Amino acid sequence: KIGALIFSLAILGFGYVALGAVPTFLFAFGFIGGWIAWVSVPSRGVWRDIRWPFFVSLALFVVHRIEERVTGFFPALADLTDVPTPAISSPAVIGLVLCSVGAWLFIPYTMSKDQPIGRYLAWTFFVSMGVTELAHFAFPLFSGSGYGYYPGMASVVLLAPAAWWGMRRLAFGQR
Repeated sequence: KIGALIFSLAILGFGYVALGAVPTFLFAFGFIGGWIAWVSVPSRGVWRDIRWPFFVSLALFVVHRIEERVTGFFPALADLTDVPTPAISSPAVIGLVLCSVGAWLFIPYTMSKDQPIGRYLAWTFFVSMGVTELAHFAFPLFSGSGYGYYPGMASVVLLAPAAWWGMRRLAFGQR
């Protein structure tokens, strides 16, 4: 469990170097929150219980990332935080993507093998998608232009509930 915590902290380190303090604070909800859920919630769900919520959430995450890209999320975030958008090829961004999204792609394998790390990764994925992504609804409050659409907001309406479904199934199984 300490190794998973160190992994979560490494992701936060990459996030801080790449995007600054505010996004790192938000990432902490997913990765530290996922770690806390993993060590404190008795997970009864197995791979067959979370398979559909995982794939639905993953597909919606891809849609969400496309929406963010098309609508200029990272420039908007840079305006909000005064931290310039890093180059996609920067070591910190590469590390952030490999450690987070890369690890999440191993959820089907690790969960199907009933490996504890699979549950940890599943918790971080579902908490990141179901809790952290809700920040899109808070960003307009800090934008200075009144409350309205913020880049990436529309897809979270479907993504977050799909992740909540995954958290429920991970915690309680299919019952």
